[in-house]
Amino acid sequence: MSRSPADILAAAVSAAVLVAAPGAIAQDGAAERPTIRDLGRAPGILSPGPLNAITDVAGVKVGQVTLRSGDSVRTGVTAIVPHGGSLFRDKVPAGLSIANGFGKLAGATQIMELGEIETPIVLTNTLSVARGIDGVLDWTLKQPGHEDIRSVNAVVGETNDGGLNDIRARVVTAADVVRAIETATPGPVEQGAVGAGTGTIAFGFKGGIGTSSRKLPDSLGGFTVGVLVQSNYGGVLSIDGAPVGVRLGRYYLREEVENERADGSIMIVVATDAPLSDRNLERLANRAFAGLARTGAAFSNGSGDYAIAFSTAEDVRRTPERRAGPPMVADWPNDRMSPLFVAVAEATEEAILNSLLKAQTTTSVIDGKPVMIEALDIEAVKAVLAETASR
Repeated sequence: MSRSPADILAAAVSAAVLVAAPGAIAQDGAAERPTIRDLGRAPGILSPGPLNAITDVAGVKVGQVTLRSGDSVRTGVTAIVPHGGSLFRDKVPAGLSIANGFGKLAGATQIMELGEIETPIVLTNTLSVARGIDGVLDWTLKQPGHEDIRSVNAVVGETNDGGLNDIRARVVTAADVVRAIETATPGPVEQGAVGAGTGTIAFGFKGGIGTSSRKLPDSLGGFTVGVLVQSNYGGVLSIDGAPVGVRLGRYYLREEVENERADGSIMIVVATDAPLSDRNLERLANRAFAGLARTGAAFSNGSGDYAIAFSTAEDVRRTPERRAGPPMVADWPNDRMSPLFVAVAEATEEAILNSLLKAQTTTSVIDGKPVMIEALDIEAVKAVLAETASR
């Protein structure tokens, strides 16, 4: 006998109060869990690229190292490589936007000052930023032709995964960071509780790494915008306009909201092949927060909300020859930026939803106490979506 959406919701709310023992097996594998599109929802109006990932932007690669061992190690590294050449020599223009600056983003001030990125972008946990910098430096300095380098602006972002990970142990090493960079590939990007998202929590559910993309029609430039997120923040979860967080009514989620403890963070990395200046890339990064808002983010006092956007377009790449030659600023016209703004907002929203939907239930032991952060109940989510669609 089939169950009604109301029955499914009631069962989900009852199940949410169960406590698992340390080492309990996740409900299902990430490969088996759906994306938002698998559930029949497509946020926004624009079409995704073929992979629906940041790697739809040609040349962009992603590498991830997941560290999961014992009762309490639940962390990792995610690396985004803008192009396959010499990043230090052929820098990419970039823009940074900060909705709330409660974070430890390394390299931020030089991005804001010079408007460019010269290393891979690395994401990890809060207390491993220093190891992230070491890894980026190790990788950069050993590249052929870099023997004369004396200064490198390593870009390392973070969120705090201490709710599931023994963050004080600082198990991430520089070698892990180098491995994430060196194993980065184009193609599909694993999502959920992997890499820098292994121990993250969002809206009281298991968060993680998520990605999405949008492809503009040729009449609007034909450009691609790709987004990758590390979700670890609070608020009241909304999925494609459906009040999922409210309808599931999980106790610790209600407690977070009612007691105004919705702190957390998110790192948003935006790539595009549109020929944008650093000024327009900052404008693009600003609009990523529209997508964040659509998911129900609280933008709270203790949340570090950062968006970094870069362009891979050859016309705007900052090569040694261009840096030494006469000034030239190539840029997409301001009057034609709006479709890119729509694209980044849609891709950010979908990347966040995918980070939650693909994540697995994760258990740990923190300060001697067993902890379990459940993944979103897919059947309950389906029920809420069906309920709202029928109105």
